[in-house]
Amino acid sequence: MNSIFQTQLKEAARHLSASDPILARVIASAPLPDITPHTDYYRALVNSIIGQQLSVKAAATIKQRFADLFGSDFPTPEQIIARDIEELRSVGLSRPKARYVQDLAQHIIDGTVRFATIDQLSNDEIIAELTAVKGVGEWTVHMFLLFCMGRLDVLPTGDLGIRSGIKKLYGLSELPSPDEVRQIAAANSWHPYESVASWYVWHSLDNAPK
Repeated sequence: MNSIFQTQLKEAARHLSASDPILARVIASAPLPDITPHTDYYRALVNSIIGQQLSVKAAATIKQRFADLFGSDFPTPEQIIARDIEELRSVGLSRPKARYVQDLAQHIIDGTVRFATIDQLSNDEIIAELTAVKGVGEWTVHMFLLFCMGRLDVLPTGDLGIRSGIKKLYGLSELPSPDEVRQIAAANSWHPYESVASWYVWHSLDNAPK
């Protein structure tokens, strides 16, 4: 893990421990978040689309078959566009996912998704740019921002694990709505480390997304 990023995670843990006594108890018995940012954004997003609504094992199998379809190197957007939908389906992709992967490839070719400059954008700008791709919703972009880009202030308000964890930790009678998740985050001063707070909420359930 990058030492600067690790220092930021430690500072985040200190901030959250001081501002949120409930989360402080989770942090006291937990390791630092195992978030490892990288810049292989294109592959990460293709793999996110492939892995949607699949078990980890099934997703890994299809990702490998997808890569094998193109040989030793991960396919370029141009190579993905050149394949017939049925060829993509032959490795286990559903028809919608095959179309989504091709739509992402087309956005990259068109220049409407620009991974070379995406680091310069705000979280909201990245969400707007990537959700224009078919099959890429806000949850997928939240996971991309958090686990791939290492953005420290992302709150996945629609994530079932976050909502379940908050319900359990804060003694709520039912699952909080996305607005209620935002309210709890604000009341407990999670900003500017909402990603780290979210990781500890997942950790309290031991089901962080991979």
